[in-house]
Amino acid sequence: MTETPRDPDSAPSRPLGSYNRPVSEGMTGLEIAAIALSVLWLAASLMFFFLVPAEEQSGSAGLGILSTLMTIFLPVGLIWAAIAVARSNRALREESQRLHATIDGLRQAYVAQAQKGQSSKDTVLSKRLEEIAAATKQTETMLAALSVQRSQPATEPSASPASAPPPTDQGALELGTPAEALSPPLAAEYFVRALNFPENAEDKAGFDAMRRALRDRQAAQLIQASQDVLTLLSQEGIYMDDLRPDMARPDVWRQFAQGTRGREVAALGGVHDRTSLALTAGRMKQDPIFRDAAHHFLRLFDRMFATFETDASDADISALSDTRTARAFMLLGRVAGTFD
Repeated sequence: MTETPRDPDSAPSRPLGSYNRPVSEGMTGLEIAAIALSVLWLAASLMFFFLVPAEEQSGSAGLGILSTLMTIFLPVGLIWAAIAVARSNRALREESQRLHATIDGLRQAYVAQAQKGQSSKDTVLSKRLEEIAAATKQTETMLAALSVQRSQPATEPSASPASAPPPTDQGALELGTPAEALSPPLAAEYFVRALNFPENAEDKAGFDAMRRALRDRQAAQLIQASQDVLTLLSQEGIYMDDLRPDMARPDVWRQFAQGTRGREVAALGGVHDRTSLALTAGRMKQDPIFRDAAHHFLRLFDRMFATFETDASDADISALSDTRTARAFMLLGRVAGTFD
């Protein structure tokens, strides 16, 4: 009866990287050859010493016996020593193969774990981005409501001829005076609070400061640029709340506002988180959109702070340097070489 060949896929497979003791394979060709050589050498030695007459063998009796034993057994010992070395080498090769298999298994497990960790990291990032998007949407909704409220008083008087403005006021409007020129300047406390962005959806003071700051054109530009870079940095898992930079003194910030660059203002680059610096530098080199957004943000911050410093107190500068926008400036400025 013919035996059905076994399907190789149905055979039990050893787990990758298993570390089991190798099964003995019995005598190999080298050992058989060593036995044959040993037998031949012993036979030839005995034939030599028994067939050669005793008077032809030189030396004393003790030396003769010693030389006879060395002649017979020394080559045999050398043969089996060589066999032992060969078997050790084979065992080391098998051990090396098993270690390689174990390392491959560990590497695959590490890659699988890293991919799983990356997926969980992406989930966390998506949640943070959703929170930022929700806060931004709420801010836009509130600003739209405020704009509607501001437009209602302007339309109601136009329906009544008695309440029409004087001709002098109408002439002033024809000159095209911008609205921001008629509005009071933005207070430092609201500007600093807006640069830190609202903490959460219940942060009424933060949203109030944000509404006030967005009415100012220059402040609105900086806030928009800051929001862009913070969103891009969050894609790399970099959040300003996680950074703990070394805070520079207000006089160093004033020197920077007055145009000083180099080592004198190097304290402004107080971010020392190597992971954040490396990720930001890599994104800056590889992503042109990120690079353009970062340089645009740095230019706007530089221009804004030069204006802000003239009327700001040391307390205002210290408060501004602790905002999320200022931390992004420290991080991007150090990567871009602004403080070198």
